[in-house]
Amino acid sequence: MKTRTLTLIGAGPGDPELITLKALRALEKADVVLYDALANKKLLDYATNASVKRHTGKRFGCHTLSQQEINQLIVEYSLRYAHIVRLKGGDPFIFGRAQEELEAASAAGMHTEVIPGISSALAVPASYMLPLTSRGVSESFWVVTGTTRTGEISADIHLAAQSNATTVILMAMSKLDIITDIFMRHGKHETPVAIIQNGTTEKARMITGTVKDIAFRAAVEQIGNPAVIVIGEVVNLSAINRVKKFTQGSVSLCRYAEDKTTGG
Repeated sequence: MKTRTLTLIGAGPGDPELITLKALRALEKADVVLYDALANKKLLDYATNASVKRHTGKRFGCHTLSQQEINQLIVEYSLRYAHIVRLKGGDPFIFGRAQEELEAASAAGMHTEVIPGISSALAVPASYMLPLTSRGVSESFWVVTGTTRTGEISADIHLAAQSNATTVILMAMSKLDIITDIFMRHGKHETPVAIIQNGTTEKARMITGTVKDIAFRAAVEQIGNPAVIVIGEVVNLSAINRVKKFTQGSVSLCRYAEDKTTGG
């Protein structure tokens, strides 16, 4: 009897090219691929030997299957197929509930392995040249979920709002008002914020503002999930903000020159 194997693969942040070679080789050997909503479907083209390619959902507001049902699918498919691949957005161990799937597979006598992926928490800001740390600006960063098991705001967001570190929040657009209120209660009204929607994909968009106005800006621009929220002074270092500052500076210089010419 062949060894029954579950391989958890991190699909990366959205761009299908941001996946490891090891992950692609595992996809090529897969008999079954169970993929989440945030995994780019183009990656399924590499699963040339797979008899089953099944969407399992797992996205805020769009849960096709419960986690328990996914665990059961893994075990059930392993009774007919040798190699089951779970294709998960970002990295399996960053808010991916990977541990629950590994435990279910192990309990069923399956061999398990994990192939890391690039987390959207890191790659999405980087795609806009927005550093999470920068000497003299930010010495560390938090990565926090906006959606806990109970549906409440994570207590870690309250702690992050008290620090000088960059805060990266995933799966949090539905709670943006609450989150910004928390940061304002700690005097962070003017702290820069960036929200990047559909990061690293062709549909990527970024808006910037401050803690006090970013919820309004997001509503006007109709920014929603999937999105990464970055709160901290490093937002001012992003490529877009540098261009804005340069443009605003150029306009000011032009007005200054006009005033001098006209005697103003």
